[in-house]
Amino acid sequence: MDDKRTLKTVNSSRTEQIQILMPEHINGSKRLFGGKLMEWIDVVAAVTARRHCNMDVTTAAVDNLQFKSAAYVNSTVILIGQVTYVGNTSMEVRVDTYIEMLSGKRILINRAYLVLVALDDGGHPCRVPGLLLETDEERAEWQAGERRNALRKQRRNENF
Repeated sequence: MDDKRTLKTVNSSRTEQIQILMPEHINGSKRLFGGKLMEWIDVVAAVTARRHCNMDVTTAAVDNLQFKSAAYVNSTVILIGQVTYVGNTSMEVRVDTYIEMLSGKRILINRAYLVLVALDDGGHPCRVPGLLLETDEERAEWQAGERRNALRKQRRNENF
């Protein structure tokens, strides 16, 4: 980032949520209901974005949501959110969802990218802090976020 706004680290807003799957979370195929997981992902992304910008936020887009594996009753589910890219008023947040085995081993079952917009007290978009990249993984995620952002802009221009 080359502008003069405040910078925050990825770790400063990282968010983790833990659930044990109960029967009410399960669909007719005896697996975690996708809509319930999407709700949890949206909450984790919102908390992550709020921690980054210290403001209210609204979800502008669910850019990518990939179901890689199923989860079942009594599974421990862990969702981890982190900011991967920021624009002027928006933040891209990646939420990874894992099943944690009793041994502690984690298996990735879902990865989602969401875009959230910071809102001032009047509900209008406002500027967010920049992102201080500290690791090679964070820099690679930023570069991928730049590409995803360009694709989102292209899709918006094509669709409207």
